[in-house]
Amino acid sequence: GAEARLPRWMGAIAGLGILVLLLLGRGLMAGAFALGAGISILGYRWLAQAVKAALNAGEQGVPRGVVVNLALRYPVALGAVLVFYETHWLPCVGVMAGWVVPFAGDMVESVNLLSRLIRTKYYGA
Repeated sequence: GAEARLPRWMGAIAGLGILVLLLLGRGLMAGAFALGAGISILGYRWLAQAVKAALNAGEQGVPRGVVVNLALRYPVALGAVLVFYETHWLPCVGVMAGWVVPFAGDMVESVNLLSRLIRTKYYGA
């Protein structure tokens, strides 16, 4: 379903963004975008894992590793931006642009789901 397609959309969008930046001769920006996209996709995966664990926890509670991953989600992302901002190793703007990849993946999947809904014969019934 949609949950399985989201990471594929994110990967495709990240790959397309990297390819476009490389074709434009912006190698450092492509690297920064790839890093930002990787961090944001990792954060998405940790969040999805935490939600699944919380919904399936029952009386055992949420596993400690899931809680640690969720707690590290924002510090890792902000730490990466701070490192690149301070060192100028990669463009900070590229890293932050990569953070938009999960949102773009969600938007593409939303359009995909809407088009499937419109094509069904039961639409509007």
